[in-house]
Amino acid sequence: MGRATADRTGEPADLRRPLTAWYRANARDLPWRTADRTPWGVLVSEVMLQQTPVARVLPVWTDWLQRWPGPAALAGVEPGEAIRHWGRLGYPRRALRLHQAAGRIVEAFGGQVPRRYDDLRTLPGIGGYTAAAVASFAFGARHAVVDTNVRRVQARLVTGVALPAPALTSAEQRLADALLPRTGAATATWNVAVMELGALVCTARGPACEECPVSEHCAWRRAGSPAYQGRPHPVQAWAGTDRQVRGRLLQALRDSAGPLSGRELVRACPPEGLRDPAQRDRCLDSLVADGLVEPLSGDRYRLPAGPRPVVTLRPPGKSPRNRKPPLGGATRDQV
Repeated sequence: MGRATADRTGEPADLRRPLTAWYRANARDLPWRTADRTPWGVLVSEVMLQQTPVARVLPVWTDWLQRWPGPAALAGVEPGEAIRHWGRLGYPRRALRLHQAAGRIVEAFGGQVPRRYDDLRTLPGIGGYTAAAVASFAFGARHAVVDTNVRRVQARLVTGVALPAPALTSAEQRLADALLPRTGAATATWNVAVMELGALVCTARGPACEECPVSEHCAWRRAGSPAYQGRPHPVQAWAGTDRQVRGRLLQALRDSAGPLSGRELVRACPPEGLRDPAQRDRCLDSLVADGLVEPLSGDRYRLPAGPRPVVTLRPPGKSPRNRKPPLGGATRDQV
């Protein structure tokens, strides 16, 4: 860590020891953190948790892992089934990308989620953040995992501002890298501990500073907790938007055992709920373009069938141990 950072917060170990101890005592009991977690379960959780609260993810994640305990199981069903069981998590293209990623894992990696960051990045829909999270939390690799909660904790604890910039900056990534422990196993614990602090204590609107295990090192508190002075963070509207209309159309198809006619989709999304007369057709066209809806002859629509990948597993290389200790376990510190 650079001298300016050390001057504000003390040595990194001064932050790690109390924060990881706090995490072990206060962490939520989440299934993707347990000793019997699998790399596939971690990957699914990380995709589902993008812009989605834990409480909404838990039942859907549980259903998915019961239905499709590994990539081969998901790759063997129609993509529409992944969309159907995505429920109301929002951003349903994530379900389609997970289905595509499962096929890629089967075809290129013998049905085993790859360990290496670069290999994870080759999976459809897996960007830098998710690849780092899976590499760290599933395999103990040394990568900084920088989500919204981590950015907020870093902004207050080290930089001394109330909130980070609206989008991740290279300076934030460098800071996260500088704060990492030297070993991958310890890194996984550090990553998730900072996330948990941001989710439970160092929240956006009502931080509980008196409960923070590293408050004595917090640059923002020492500065008097000044208000945020940066660009406003965008607030996404919902009512009446194309996102809402797309969601209604897709939900009607999820709830149906078979294809629906255009007239039935009109009933699912009546004119009085539209912003303009063309909104429904525009949203349906966009769902088709995104691969989330498949048009059929006779003005009928269904969730996509698409080609299912051939599920033939090549013998994988030496696989990692299946069981891992939960975060804060005595043997290895992983998520």
